Amino acid sequence: MTVWISVLIATMLALSSSILYFYRTNRFGIDQASAISSAQRGMDGMVRTMREAAYSANGAYPIRSLSAMQFSFYADINNDGYAEQVRYFFEGTALKQGVIFPVVGASNPYTGVEAIATTSEYVRNGSTALFQYYDQAGALLSSYTAIDDVRFVAATLVVDVDVNREPDAVTLRSSAALRNIE
Repeated sequence: MTVWISVLIATMLALSSSILYFYRTNRFGIDQASAISSAQRGMDGMVRTMREAAYSANGAYPIRSLSAMQFSFYADINNDGYAEQVRYFFEGTALKQGVIFPVVGASNPYTGVEAIATTSEYVRNGSTALFQYYDQAGALLSSYTAIDDVRFVAATLVVDVDVNREPDAVTLRSSAALRNIE
């Protein structure tokens, strides 16, 4: 009986240490894959929302402001018939979404508190622009003041869990045509 218990304990210790070794050596790969998957989901949601850009509850133009690292616009994200004010921006190494829900009937319906949620983590864009804007002819807009000319938005996310380790960062790209802008 003592021999069987000793064999069982030795087997369990060998199995446990093998599993721990596997997770220690592959943790970075697992974390990187998880970060990329999360960034892909965040990018998909962001692009879907951008495609739904629409005139605001008080009739304001669908796009509020744009820059290389921030895009603010109106879109009905909860399908209630009223467009929310949506903003995508960076904070640290996270891509975030800010939403202000309209107060229906108010003269300025977007005065509430912005609800902020993280859509992607480990974003390392650095000097790589998150957003690029194009006009109706497909030409890249160089001025962020030409809000009325924007018809197409391209987004780029550079994802890397640890910049000091291989493999290199993964770059995700997607784009959206703003459907409700005339």
